Amino acid sequence: MSDWTSLWYVWLILLTVFLLLLCGVSASCIKFCCRKKRLPVETFPRHPCDLTAIGIDSDSTAHSTVT
Repeated sequence: MSDWTSLWYVWLILLTVFLLLLCGVSASCIKFCCRKKRLPVETFPRHPCDLTAIGIDSDSTAHSTVT
């Protein structure tokens, strides 16, 4: 069985994983803590909509072509 201190590449991998984890946690904290509260901005302005409803009889040709 090898001595853990002689396996330098294992320590290098562990150090790399630890640094990546530390960077991720730091970035998340900075994003969460330092973000300013902004008013919600609508991406699209609201426009009034027109809705037209057409009644169709069962005898209508439009109804028979739709069904």
